[in-house]
Amino acid sequence: MKQVLGNTAFLLLQAVFTPLYAVLVCAAFWLPPRQRNLLCAGYVRVLLAWARGLCGIHWRIEGRENIPPKPFVVLSKHSSTWETLMLESLFAPGSFVAKRELLWIPFFGWGFALSSPITIDRSAGATAMEKMIAQGRERLFQRGFTIVVFPEGTRIAPGKRGKYKTGGVRLAQGCDVPVLPVAHNAGYCWPRHPWRKHAGVITLSILPPVATRNRDVTELNAEIEGVIEAEVERLGSGRGLSLRND
Repeated sequence: MKQVLGNTAFLLLQAVFTPLYAVLVCAAFWLPPRQRNLLCAGYVRVLLAWARGLCGIHWRIEGRENIPPKPFVVLSKHSSTWETLMLESLFAPGSFVAKRELLWIPFFGWGFALSSPITIDRSAGATAMEKMIAQGRERLFQRGFTIVVFPEGTRIAPGKRGKYKTGGVRLAQGCDVPVLPVAHNAGYCWPRHPWRKHAGVITLSILPPVATRNRDVTELNAEIEGVIEAEVERLGSGRGLSLRND
């Protein structure tokens, strides 16, 4: 019962807080991109604090020593909303690669658009990758952002593996920067269904960076998929565990 009440309180607070914060972000449209992005990071940190206090979702971060000097591109496992929040908090200012359709969601999409995402224009056909690389270079080298990519493209249920698309690797190669692989077990505590959050400890593991220069795209993508999925398997489920946050 305590978990149900906490999950319900979280959703109600999120439903009220999101449009209010989106209005605040939209009102700050005149700020430089970096400051707007850091403002958006404040939103995700509030949600993470509520998830901890109301839903009992704690976390620990492993491998911080593996984070290289900027610039780099993060490639992360995707099984939950949690890692989207945490990666924005951890790597702010960050630019997520996302479908353009997300920008059309009322309130959330409007605020997200002002955080400087890299949008995928599927109608662009063969030039879509060139446009992504151009956006990526601008984010990395002119704004000093970190780019975050979910190579599976959508949330995958814990214990499952999606197809790792090559777009993230090609983006990193086009910008001539390393890839930072990230694994976690967030899907066990915060699955896709919004009402089903479970108390426990999520472990996010930052793996050693991988150089991309002069590498075959297919082999490089397979290597990154292998290290992420091996680490996900090692982490297992953190549901039901108890730990104070880092």
